[in-house]
Amino acid sequence: MPDLTNPLSMFEVTGKVALISGASGAFGMVAARVLAGAGCKLVLVAGNADALAEIAAEARSIGAEVEAVNARPDTEAACADMVAQAVERFGALDILVVASGMNKVARIEEMPVETFTSVMDANVTQSWMLARAATVQMKAQGSGGKIVLVSSARGLLGHPAGYTAYCASKAAVDGMTKALGCELGPTGITVNAIAPTVFRSPLTAWMFEDTEKAKTVREGFLARVPKGRLGEPEDLAGPLLFLASRASDFYTGHILYADGGYTAG
Repeated sequence: MPDLTNPLSMFEVTGKVALISGASGAFGMVAARVLAGAGCKLVLVAGNADALAEIAAEARSIGAEVEAVNARPDTEAACADMVAQAVERFGALDILVVASGMNKVARIEEMPVETFTSVMDANVTQSWMLARAATVQMKAQGSGGKIVLVSSARGLLGHPAGYTAYCASKAAVDGMTKALGCELGPTGITVNAIAPTVFRSPLTAWMFEDTEKAKTVREGFLARVPKGRLGEPEDLAGPLLFLASRASDFYTGHILYADGGYTAG
């Protein structure tokens, strides 16, 4: 049982082995920094070799042991190999963070089927394949584990500007999270998802600028956000550490909205 007189110990992850896919992306970099700072051993996976090298070097500068894997989780073999590399380097896999994915925007009559399926593959199928590979290893270890998927407020709410592929994919991630939470509950493996709204990243940086377009879009969006601001990377740090640590041992199948209250209204 945790020592409730030392509640911070419930968030202790020092020495845990964490695999992060999409480590060079906005959420992946947050995860790498947070878990490196918290004392995890990291397997960082990304398709962009240069960006991967940068975040791996940053994690090492924080003090983390890091295995960098330049690959994408786009086949069963690739996902199995990522888990195998974690075990070969560090002896176990305790935490999986699936931060890889994509969005392609087009109105339905203009979106090719190939575009729709590419978004579904990147956000749903690859999440499923990585979760499956991690589950096999975590079950073999017999000590439980933490699987954290990345959803979005768009898994719950629609969007009028050509988001049929993205919204459908994130709704599927939500369903997968709930189903895996039910399926794996008896094993000690928890499965939860973080669902951000707009937060600062290279793709959304324009919304934080002082241009007329940015102000118009931002003001319209913030009218529906109770907290009255856009998200920052640090807004995702606490939820991630919670879901990666034993503090969340009784929580599984949950979608945790990091959205300033956007989905509450």
